[in-house]
Amino acid sequence: MSADEAGVSALGASEASEILLRSSSDGGSAAAGTVVGVSGSVVVAAGARVVLVRHPVHGTETHGSLRNRVVDALAVEQLGAALDNSRARDGIRVLETKSGTVELYVEVRRALRELIVVGAGHVAQPIAHMGSLLGYRVTVLDDRPEFATRERFPDAHRLVRADFSDPFADVRLHERSFLLLVTRGHKYDYECLIRALRVDPGPSYIGMIGSRRRVRATYVQLLEDGFQRAALERIHAPVGLDIGAETPEEIAVSVAAELVMLDRGGTGAPLRSVERVAERFFGGPDQEP
Repeated sequence: MSADEAGVSALGASEASEILLRSSSDGGSAAAGTVVGVSGSVVVAAGARVVLVRHPVHGTETHGSLRNRVVDALAVEQLGAALDNSRARDGIRVLETKSGTVELYVEVRRALRELIVVGAGHVAQPIAHMGSLLGYRVTVLDDRPEFATRERFPDAHRLVRADFSDPFADVRLHERSFLLLVTRGHKYDYECLIRALRVDPGPSYIGMIGSRRRVRATYVQLLEDGFQRAALERIHAPVGLDIGAETPEEIAVSVAAELVMLDRGGTGAPLRSVERVAERFFGGPDQEP
């Protein structure tokens, strides 16, 4: 029996696009497959679409059909693989069946990257600005309404007055959340940290500002509170790359550099030492050109 006979309705291009956009803006991820080519005797409808949605709250959903149960199953498998691969790109996937092949154009839309800055002090301001420049949807949380203002954070998507005893009551963390803890005190950082560590699936990144002594004290307290080493290893603390940052603006550059490095798979090493252009040009450190 065909998918049409099973009562699955056709999915138009605008409907598929709407599902992709809605899913990504709502904290989920989705992949759409469209038939763009067929060879052999396999029966599918040209231009037919199927969309796979994964949402941390609502679970997994499938929309549309390619009008063939076997091909539908193969397509959903490919869409799932694309969502599983964080570096997957849009493009054609070939589905092999006993009757022929189907070329499926796959589009992937992941949850919007959200930079959640907990604390609205002097360090948070340039961090929020840098996050916005890098394309993150920025949310700033603080328990002091006079600090979390539009005048101080013009680039933020949301400003949330939060109670640090339950900081994420109005902000949902997900696997595309990047969390930075820069509150005015260790107590508040810790309260937010333990709640973030208990979210499943947790944020993609948890960074916490602080000295070596402060970070060490946090690790000791986490172990005493029953957290395992794996949880501690998820924390980027002290936050940022070692560039000798001192001012709030320099710290923001350090944090932004770490976020880009992790997102792009960089090493954090100076490009001069990575590319070794001078050494290659001169034929070695001790040779003349």
